[in-house]
Amino acid sequence: MNRYFLRLAYNGSRFEGWQRQPRGLSVQATVEDAMQVILKQPIEIVGCGRTDSGVHASDYYAHFDTEVALVPSFLRSLNALVGQDIAIYEVLKVQAEAHARFDATSRSYEYKISTRKNPFERENSFFFPQAANLDKEKMQAAARMLLNYSEFAPFCKTNTDSHTRVCHLTESFWNFEQAHTWTYRISGNRFLRGMVRLIVGACLNVGAGRLSLETLVQQLDNQQPLPNAWSVEPQGLFLMDIKYPYL
Repeated sequence: MNRYFLRLAYNGSRFEGWQRQPRGLSVQATVEDAMQVILKQPIEIVGCGRTDSGVHASDYYAHFDTEVALVPSFLRSLNALVGQDIAIYEVLKVQAEAHARFDATSRSYEYKISTRKNPFERENSFFFPQAANLDKEKMQAAARMLLNYSEFAPFCKTNTDSHTRVCHLTESFWNFEQAHTWTYRISGNRFLRGMVRLIVGACLNVGAGRLSLETLVQQLDNQQPLPNAWSVEPQGLFLMDIKYPYL
């Protein structure tokens, strides 16, 4: 039995997230079904993480096992079957114990906000017409503040199976330099369910004066939910830059 990593990307707009669902189209099911057609056997792939409905990934890894020898045309055939919203970039043979989820040492997310209405960006950014009224310095302060913490219960959805709220962050900042697009970037070893969208919502609330930096600090210190917590729309969120010690 050989183990392989897939490196891929997907536009999540028409998927109910990464994970196979009882109902609705998922990225995992689409790739697994295409691989079953090619390899003539059931295939189960394990992704580097879950993404919610509408969330994208510009860099994603998944592993699978098979006894079937992969022919040179495998990558081309797989891309032909998964449709236009998924791109398979590489198939990499790895050690038998390599794990796409547990071996990842770092992950990054970026969230894109459009400050001007743009019909060409509606699937991959969140249009926020009130952006001009926000205090960008306070938003940056809120983002940087997160690096002082290692537990993030205020930024975790309540219906989650995670047993710990501990995450080790290495980046958390806003980039306001691109015309008409603001980007929030965060990197760490792991993330809680819904964490990034809740953080972006908190930063926007801070910038709008609906949440003070003092309250944000207090809730993080006490690991209590934020008042008026806001999980922003999914289409602006991208998973990217998955790191492994052996790739």
